[in-house]
Amino acid sequence: MRQAIHVTVNGAEHGYEVEPRLLLVHFLRDVLGLTGTHIGCDTGQCGACTVLLDGRAVKSCMVLAVQADGAKISTVEGLATKGELHPIQQAFWEKHGLQCGFCTPGVMMATVCLLADNPTPTDEQIREQLEGNLCRCTGYQNIVAAVRTAGERMRASAAAPAGVPAQARAE
Repeated sequence: MRQAIHVTVNGAEHGYEVEPRLLLVHFLRDVLGLTGTHIGCDTGQCGACTVLLDGRAVKSCMVLAVQADGAKISTVEGLATKGELHPIQQAFWEKHGLQCGFCTPGVMMATVCLLADNPTPTDEQIREQLEGNLCRCTGYQNIVAAVRTAGERMRASAAAPAGVPAQARAE
């Protein structure tokens, strides 16, 4: 028996009837065509599927689509606006915070949440926040540098992290 859900993804409202067992990651990829959210381990271990659900980083392979009913969801596709890279995306590109790119969307979304909660994280805080996002290529040094650079630029330009509601930023 299918269930109706209504979600707002990257600012666009969507209503669908879905199987109750459909995972949010599969809803985003297969139903909405947002393939930037990657499927890695299907067990919540790697973080490649990290998205923002009502402003908080979640592993979308661990959330049923029906659990997201009424929620605001942000994916990596929602970071860039009007063809301009978000400061997080720009910093990852400039600081070589990616290699194969498989983990990058999830790491970027975890970074959005981190910088919303703590605009001036230390390297240790960055590493702690990103513990749930596994990268097998970079060794994390460049990722940490990219997050630090993104935070500096966002503070300098007063850019609000994409997809994070004002009330979440104010907490």
